[in-house]
Amino acid sequence: MAKLTLKSGDELYYEVHGDGEPLMLVSGLSGTATFWTTIYPTLAERYRVVLHDHRGTGRSTHARIRYSVEQMTDDVIELMDALGIERAHLIGHSTGGAIGQTMALDRPERLGKLVLTATWTAADAYFRRLFEVRGDSLRNGGPRAYVRSNAIYMRPPWSVRDDIAAIEAQEQAIIDGFPPPEVMLDRIDAICRFDRRADLPRIQAPTLVIGARDDIVTPVYYSEELGRLIPGATTVLLPQGGHFFPQLLRTEFTRTVLDFLSD
Repeated sequence: MAKLTLKSGDELYYEVHGDGEPLMLVSGLSGTATFWTTIYPTLAERYRVVLHDHRGTGRSTHARIRYSVEQMTDDVIELMDALGIERAHLIGHSTGGAIGQTMALDRPERLGKLVLTATWTAADAYFRRLFEVRGDSLRNGGPRAYVRSNAIYMRPPWSVRDDIAAIEAQEQAIIDGFPPPEVMLDRIDAICRFDRRADLPRIQAPTLVIGARDDIVTPVYYSEELGRLIPGATTVLLPQGGHFFPQLLRTEFTRTVLDFLSD
């Protein structure tokens, strides 16, 4: 657990676990390394796993900048540089998958294999409406309302039913460390601007796309589109798990990822 001072002067919180080939785990919009807490130990048995809190989230600087997926990608590259990592595999979840697409296209020499989980190609009417509603929740109800609604978006009903005590404990920790609403709203704007569809056929990195059929944040048709547009991509569609399927189907997820990375 450490912090890197970026060239901008902002700080980026990161963790490194295990030994072996470097593997970057890049979280979604909430941006914190804690998304991977139950997942990284299995991966760290074989890889040098690096995870971080995005700038603007968690224990990193809650910078008041104009956020973009390109800026988020640059932060990952700067972290790799600081750790002496010339090339790494990357697992990107949701917004992390947009970062993975950007790295594959703009910095292909830095990327080994790419795993895209619960991510998207470009905002459509559904995506924009969903994030407009989430943004309104933050503006009108503050961090507490925004964070408490996440369980409904991110998890299948059975997970909320069965795990409510753990969910509520996690929610309070997120609320306590929540960035200024303006920062999160700018991050939402950044993901709604993202669109690399025209470039996806240029991706050369071996790519695994994983989606869940009951994901209501990044519907499964996004995973299907990524699988069609990225040359040679392997697509795995899970029957359930919601947007947080890497956590909720941890054993199946890590097995699928490790099989792909080691092939």
